[in-house]
Amino acid sequence: MAGLAIGLVYGMVGLLSGFCMMSSLRGWWAEGDGRLARTYALAMGIAIVATQVLAASGGVDLGKSIYLQPSFSVPLMFAGGVLFGYGMVLANGCGSRALVLLGRGNLRSFVVVMVLAIAAEMTLKGLVAPLRIALTQVSQTMATATSLPALLSIGGLHGTPARLLPALALGGGLIAFAFVHAPFRRAPGQVLAGLIVGLLIAAGWFATGTLGADDFNPVPVASLTFVAPIADGLQYVMLSTGSTVSFGIATVAGVLAGSLITAVVTRRFKLEGFHSPYHMLRSAGGAALMGVGGVMALGCSVGQGLTGLSTLALPSFIAIAGIFIGTAAGLRGALRVRPLKIEPQAAH
Repeated sequence: MAGLAIGLVYGMVGLLSGFCMMSSLRGWWAEGDGRLARTYALAMGIAIVATQVLAASGGVDLGKSIYLQPSFSVPLMFAGGVLFGYGMVLANGCGSRALVLLGRGNLRSFVVVMVLAIAAEMTLKGLVAPLRIALTQVSQTMATATSLPALLSIGGLHGTPARLLPALALGGGLIAFAFVHAPFRRAPGQVLAGLIVGLLIAAGWFATGTLGADDFNPVPVASLTFVAPIADGLQYVMLSTGSTVSFGIATVAGVLAGSLITAVVTRRFKLEGFHSPYHMLRSAGGAALMGVGGVMALGCSVGQGLTGLSTLALPSFIAIAGIFIGTAAGLRGALRVRPLKIEPQAAH
């Protein structure tokens, strides 16, 4: 129920604010409008500080999350991030953005969500899984420290100070970066969106770390992420017998419902389709890259960009770097994804 509620709020905020990493970077780099980028930065900063305060108070054991496992593959996570970032540009948005737009009636996003789910499931458990596992085994690294607090502990700083010092430094820097921009300060809707999304990350950790802390039926410690949960959601809809609704599946359903309710109430609901067969092919190709890359990177622009980063995990920085590079390649340079040319007959 907590996952459903968190998803509902995210869907509402996502539709009203346009919250999306890809849109943020495109607006900043291509159009010179940095407000959405500051919204994302504010969400990052709030998520880091709130999550680390929650962990310091015992509200969640972040060490049980997938982001802080002792072994990980640097090449696979980085390559997965690059694939996800480039696919995000091809599909014109990440998985969470596709869910939000689907709730508004965007049928292009339906194709993106379905292809992303299938590609992710193939990479997690299907045809691509053996190759992913083999590559992970030959390239994985065993690390003595997997987070910034752990690195500080090696240097002699322990406990709460080791957790809060990097959280305040990095989170405070991101928050300052957001508010130093005058146009962002004059956009209360964007400021509120960044605050809410950042707090939703901490709320997800609280839901799974405290509400889900049952010794007899424990819930995996997690927060907002969308690649694997979208795949799990599709599998649950198809084969629900004997399955249970996880936090991630409930969150995905909540995002879709929150966006739909908000679109209907605000009269933004409108059915939209593809402009051309090429448009559909490009979106489906981008969704496939996001599905494969998101699994390789252990998260998406939200799952790693916000949730993973909130744990201060070193592998998350690797995945985020890949996502930024992949997105940059899609938005600028020789591999830039060209704007679609809408054919006159398609415009009608």
